[in-house]
Amino acid sequence: MDFYNFVSFIGIFAFMFAAWLFSNNHKIINWRVVIWGVIFQLIFAFIIFRFPAGVGFFNYVNNIVIRIFAFAKEGIYFLFGPLAISPGIKGPNGEESIGFILAIQALPTIIFFSSLMALLYHIGFMQMIVSVFSKLFARLMKISGAESLCSASNIFVGIESMLTIRPYIETMTKSEFCTILTAGMATVASTVLGIYVSFLQDTFPTIAGHLISASILSAPAAIVMSKLIFPETEKPKTMGEHIKGEYLSSSNWIEAIIRGANEGVRLCVGICALLLAFLGLLAMVNGALLGVGKLFHLELSLQGILAYLFKPLAFFCGIAPEDVNLISKLFGERAIVTEMVAYQHLAEYIREGLILYPRSVVIASYILCGFSHIASLAIFVGGTAALAPKRAREIASLGFRALFAATLACLMTGAVAGIFFYSNQTVILIPR
Repeated sequence: MDFYNFVSFIGIFAFMFAAWLFSNNHKIINWRVVIWGVIFQLIFAFIIFRFPAGVGFFNYVNNIVIRIFAFAKEGIYFLFGPLAISPGIKGPNGEESIGFILAIQALPTIIFFSSLMALLYHIGFMQMIVSVFSKLFARLMKISGAESLCSASNIFVGIESMLTIRPYIETMTKSEFCTILTAGMATVASTVLGIYVSFLQDTFPTIAGHLISASILSAPAAIVMSKLIFPETEKPKTMGEHIKGEYLSSSNWIEAIIRGANEGVRLCVGICALLLAFLGLLAMVNGALLGVGKLFHLELSLQGILAYLFKPLAFFCGIAPEDVNLISKLFGERAIVTEMVAYQHLAEYIREGLILYPRSVVIASYILCGFSHIASLAIFVGGTAALAPKRAREIASLGFRALFAATLACLMTGAVAGIFFYSNQTVILIPR
């Protein structure tokens, strides 16, 4: 273990201490949740980073996802032709790319992955995997069946995870609400993984495997942080129970594919609208800050201010000082304009050789793998409140606590990855 691995190890406790400082009740924290959550992350990270069989499985999963992504590209190319060719990749007929176009080359993969997930849910495959993680969380950390199921579901889906526990939402405790909101914002949906893969595949060949492991690691991290910030003081209705989730059913596999595709289209449109609105508003705010900064001979921007605040957090993740400025800037971008923009800029930094250490790339990819930004706060709070309208005020009051917990969970996930990733490793764990 070198110095920066040790810093990452200290970092996971620093982030938990930050959560404890802002806890609404320091005296009744369930330390079993915290201890087992950390143990789960360390064991899983050791397996995928250092254990030979685990590393092999990691690369196998990564290659499967890359192949699936290539299949998705077939449909995109059929619709858009040469416009669908990503930079650095030649088309089926030898065509050159005209440059990166997010709306054509990346976003349509959501439709494919959404249909694939709907099909996997239809045949019961995803329910089986979610059930395994749900049982692990419930038994090891002694949390309620409802929050363990929702947290496990969030590894693979987004706001849809709330639907799996619909019958229990009205009677959930405030601590349970904080946990499910935190888990939602600390993880990413599998439907959007294809976008991040499209950004980074050519510069970071094992990105798919890392994104999957990051989402898995972030689920227990979210439970730990939420229970530190808002510990349980009531008696959850499903405590000690293993509950079965509610899932939208399809009459056959064709209907499942169609439904998944339609949901993917809605998600694509929603992401486009979100990026248009937030990037435009950010430009407006930055224009105002730039004007103010000129009065004091400073170059001000909202991302720059947040990057400055994130610098010590980036260091505690185990990132070398030479890369802290750029990586903290990505954290600031994620907090405002979503992880999608941050991942795109991460790919550009790698391509231009601005990030000096592969270790920084890996840790950043883990930290950015979460919906912990302002936009998702509105989505998850609004979506949960819609399912429990009588508890809407309570849910809304927990929103910023959950966002803070989710941010700390993503940082903790990056620190855990930093413990096991050594400076002399490349970003390809096993050469292809």
